[in-house]
Amino acid sequence: MTPVQSRDATDEVESLEPLSPIGEGFSFAQFTGLENDHRLLQNKWDTSETDPMTKVLCIALNPTIDVSCDAERVQSMHKTRTTNQRQDPGGGGVNVARVISELGGDPELTYLSGGATGILLDAFLAETGIALRRFPISNPVRMAFAVHEETSGIEYRFVPEGPEVADGELQPVIDLLGEAGADYVVASGSLPRGVPEDTYAKMIDPVVQRGGRFVIDTSGPALKTALDHGNVFLFKPSLGELQKLAGRPLDEDGVRNFAKELVDKGAAENVTVTLGTKGALLVNKETVLRVPARHVAAKSAVGAGDSFVGALVWSLTQGHPMEKAFRLGVAAGAATALTSGTELCRRTDVLSLYEAEKAERL
Repeated sequence: MTPVQSRDATDEVESLEPLSPIGEGFSFAQFTGLENDHRLLQNKWDTSETDPMTKVLCIALNPTIDVSCDAERVQSMHKTRTTNQRQDPGGGGVNVARVISELGGDPELTYLSGGATGILLDAFLAETGIALRRFPISNPVRMAFAVHEETSGIEYRFVPEGPEVADGELQPVIDLLGEAGADYVVASGSLPRGVPEDTYAKMIDPVVQRGGRFVIDTSGPALKTALDHGNVFLFKPSLGELQKLAGRPLDEDGVRNFAKELVDKGAAENVTVTLGTKGALLVNKETVLRVPARHVAAKSAVGAGDSFVGALVWSLTQGHPMEKAFRLGVAAGAATALTSGTELCRRTDVLSLYEAEKAERL
């Protein structure tokens, strides 16, 4: 398979093995282990293990309109004709909410929106049926592009940095967290321009003080300040993101040890690391668990990591233990790779891949 460009191409470093060709740290080679009847799973999911926490609030400070299309060939200085154009609301927090909703959850999404593109984003989100809290900004929402080159199988992804957001536009989101009462708050995605690096760190105390759990999926200084603050329930780095945080290359033992250091010092209760062709790793005080990568016929990289987070959090809200939620997250990342362009995972595919992995363990 020809590699596609990952979401965080700048995070790719040489160690262990090359990062996944499918973005967000998953490896997806040709998969042939699913039978057709696996795709016809009933829509039931066991929720009997514990009393579930149900309210999830997803935060999207830098949402996007994700545009994807196909082109026979991408060539510099030539007009590229495209087909199969698709637009979806996107960005970390948006995608997490979409996945939770697809799996049967009822998340609430808080997001920033402005400009003419913001009007379009609002319309797309209204069609999802997700409960929305929109906070206006003066600058327009960004648009991201993914182009699949049919002759090579390569996916090209173009992700703008996004609008500049003023302090006064951000503050209502911070204020909301003291009142929201969510059991899980998921802060996912990059920070927009002009927003302080400690923005996510400032969100932790209002959530934890109300008895909630704070989940973060970001990178760079925003991630470091949040982990330095501590009391994060879970964070999901890719291998590249974890190496940037550590400031050095990490082999598999190094990944495990560094993740354990973060847990031991109280930075995060759970660390889930996606390890490319080596699968994914869960580390907390009770468990060190590595799950092999799922192998599928990959179509797109868009949203695989967000799907991992969304499925994991949804599973926890159903009362499942962390190990089961983690395995479902791995399945959701693979299921998203099965879909084209900016489409995310489908529930039937997630459960099929989860059941296939479960069967392999028995």
